[in-house]
Amino acid sequence: MIASVRGRVAAVRLDSVVIEVGGVGLKLLATPATVAELRPGQEAELATSLVVREDSLTLFGFADPDERDVFEIVQTVSGIGTRLALAMLAVHTPEGLRLAVAQQDLTALTKVPGIGRKGAQRIVLELTDKLGAPSGGATAAAQPVKPAAQGAWRDQVLDALTGLGWPAKAASDAVDKVVAAPESGVAVDENGTPPDMAQVLRAALRQLGRTG
Repeated sequence: MIASVRGRVAAVRLDSVVIEVGGVGLKLLATPATVAELRPGQEAELATSLVVREDSLTLFGFADPDERDVFEIVQTVSGIGTRLALAMLAVHTPEGLRLAVAQQDLTALTKVPGIGRKGAQRIVLELTDKLGAPSGGATAAAQPVKPAAQGAWRDQVLDALTGLGWPAKAASDAVDKVVAAPESGVAVDENGTPPDMAQVLRAALRQLGRTG
């Protein structure tokens, strides 16, 4: 098993990062919150989880071992695979998930796209004794990487949202709503460019959480 990867960051996207290790570029899928802290050219170390399938080898990267451990634990729940596990960590921090499970907060769990009420009940039932007790924390919305070039930011934000499981129409409506609302703090400028793509994705995630 590959437990961690350390090397130079070669490329960063909203949902993945490429890290050069010994002359080889390894692509790691990750939450927006994880890749938000990475910049091309810097040295980075990520905890990793390697998922082996008959036709693929997929490496997932995490900010710390706790995030990786939670990613692996939630997959023990029936019906939860890697994509849904990653979406859970995009919407909630590991501590936020512990808190939701400990408090049997089905509303918080159903904010994750793809998890309905029955699924949330199953998560609480199966993870109560596996995640451990919360130490005091709250859910956290995902964060993307960095500002994008003019005209490209919207597609990248929508790709990140749909990749996390939200329907394309709902994602598009959420983005349109937050960039049109002055109080959101992410209104676009006269050139049609938002001040920070990270802020747009965080605001859209909050909007989807309220309407989902």
